[in-house]
Amino acid sequence: MRDPVSPLGNASFDGFCKIREIGPLGMISLRAKPDVKELAKAVKAAVGTKLPAQRRIEIAGDKACGWMSPDEYILILPYGETDAAMAAIAKAMGAAHHLAAVVSDARAVFRVEGDKANQVLAKLCPVDLDALAEGELRRTRAAQVAAAFWKEGDGFTVVCFRSVASYMMGLLSHSAEKGSELA
Repeated sequence: MRDPVSPLGNASFDGFCKIREIGPLGMISLRAKPDVKELAKAVKAAVGTKLPAQRRIEIAGDKACGWMSPDEYILILPYGETDAAMAAIAKAMGAAHHLAAVVSDARAVFRVEGDKANQVLAKLCPVDLDALAEGELRRTRAAQVAAAFWKEGDGFTVVCFRSVASYMMGLLSHSAEKGSELA
């Protein structure tokens, strides 16, 4: 396995909120119909969580499973553990119809932290962030960028495609500029 490389070299920005690139993280896209009985067992074997409900993310330490669509889940884990997780998925799923692909190097991940973190994303996303519950996962657009994010602790974790990581960092940083807080 090659050494992981962060898309932006772990870039960060300090405004009225802190924006920082995190990762690289291991990510696996797992697709299967939710009624496939082996699916919950595969998720548990790969990341140690239960299968998340619609628009939720289940987190267990440094591993997680997020609901992305009716037949798609994103598994998040340490970068170096994807091969073992893929083997665990294959074993648990057996002959059940599914697709699992490592997408770690195709994604960039950011943290937006601070007591006004919701304001940063509110400027970019058509989402009522004040109503977003802890552990609720949303797929939407941040400006014109496809993104997924969830509330965790004092902020949000944001995932986008690696190809737009620099643009996303610029969007988040501009939205967090000191003096641009929402009233």
